[in-house]
Amino acid sequence: MTPFQILILMLVYFGILFYISNSTSKKSNSNETFFKANKNSKWYLVAFGMLGTALSGVTFISVPGDVGMPDNQFKYFQFILGNAIGFILIAILLLPLYYRMNLTSIYSYIEKRFGIISYKTATTIFLISRTIGSSFRLYLVVIVLQRYVFDFYQIPFAATVLISLALIFSYTYRGGLKTIIITDTLQTFFLVSSVFLTIFFVCQSLNLSVVDAFEQVKNSNYSKVFFLDDCMKGNYFWKQILGGIFVTIAMVGLDQDLMQKNLSCATIGEAQKNMFTFTGIFVIINIFFLSVGALLYIYAEKNGIAIPTDLITGKPRTDLLFPEIAFHHLSLIPSIVFLLGLTAATFATTDSALTALTTSFCVDFLGMDKAENLNKPNVVRTRHLVHISFSFLMFLVIIIFNAINDSSVVSMIFKIASYTYGPLLGLYAFGLFMKSKTVHDKFVPIICVLSPAICFLICRFSSVLFGNYVFDNELIIVNGLITFLGLIFISKPAETTTRF
Repeated sequence: MTPFQILILMLVYFGILFYISNSTSKKSNSNETFFKANKNSKWYLVAFGMLGTALSGVTFISVPGDVGMPDNQFKYFQFILGNAIGFILIAILLLPLYYRMNLTSIYSYIEKRFGIISYKTATTIFLISRTIGSSFRLYLVVIVLQRYVFDFYQIPFAATVLISLALIFSYTYRGGLKTIIITDTLQTFFLVSSVFLTIFFVCQSLNLSVVDAFEQVKNSNYSKVFFLDDCMKGNYFWKQILGGIFVTIAMVGLDQDLMQKNLSCATIGEAQKNMFTFTGIFVIINIFFLSVGALLYIYAEKNGIAIPTDLITGKPRTDLLFPEIAFHHLSLIPSIVFLLGLTAATFATTDSALTALTTSFCVDFLGMDKAENLNKPNVVRTRHLVHISFSFLMFLVIIIFNAINDSSVVSMIFKIASYTYGPLLGLYAFGLFMKSKTVHDKFVPIICVLSPAICFLICRFSSVLFGNYVFDNELIIVNGLITFLGLIFISKPAETTTRF
């Protein structure tokens, strides 16, 4: 597939998104539409669209690429099982709370429970966490576009990032969540279709039936799922399960992005139906992503394809194996399928995150959901400026990350999440389970800074403190626990036992 063909396909794709944006926002671009989609989203559209948001380009490229790494294979599926348990806990424990309090921003709970400083602290943690995480996800697709398209036209990396963010901004800034619900449904369709079609085309290239391919994957060196032999390693089963549960609770249940979609459903029953349906599809589709990874490595071995290397450092980049095979070794149709899947996965995540970041800042810091602010002049214009600001902030994060990154994006995202979302986990756990106590509000930011700092030191010197123990996704549990204990230290009896 030539750079020109890729470019034309991208332009057609974004043309469709612009059309949807214009159609969904021409009647109203109010804050009620942008923040809540007028509270009338269909649960089945939300469930399907959330799949694209939750998976992202990281799942599309990094997860298949990681299958070939030593001690990885299908270990990620252990984490996915933990995710599934986490999604169910969110539907049972957190969604009823959010609906009962009729929240626009889920961090309003912290204000009512602890006070204004804790509220602003929780919101700031989300803004930092989601900006970094979404930037990393977008970075992955940008480096693919840069390597296979824009380098050909001698366009610098920074310009590629700027163009990508400008396109996302242009179809989200008016309709917000209402637009996102529709565009994410379309993009998830492309994502899911591309997974199944990729398996079909790779099997065809290997002259294998689907049944034969399944047998090859099962008998290959890439298909080990459960790792129960060494609890000191990062791939140990219970580490992955527990890490998956708590990462999901923090990165989904305590994250404005994915919860904002759930809160756009009319009732708690529909929101829970959405979560349960989404969970089942999520588990199944990740099995296919891992299978794609195994098939790609089998294909590479058979055809003598080396893992691509970083153009600057010369280190292997497993993230690039999928695009390398799709663009250079398969025919035109599989290349188109791959590009549509990658683009859909990544932009479905980024457009949703940009909308959530704008919503959180406008509601939590500017109070745009309050009745006295709804009819103020230029309130929509202010929201547009916030939207632009977060787009530019993501641009800066990607540029910085590109300069320093030397590891797999998927591992980097969850590593950062363990540090940034841990304090949110501790805050909500204290709020929900210590109902007879509150905290000295002014000390909460100190606890939320100290906790990740202590976790960093524990992780840095784990070999000295715990022998050969390697922290993985379970670090978020340690982080949340330290925050929880710190909040107990600065706690005091509540004047009245909290009702939520």
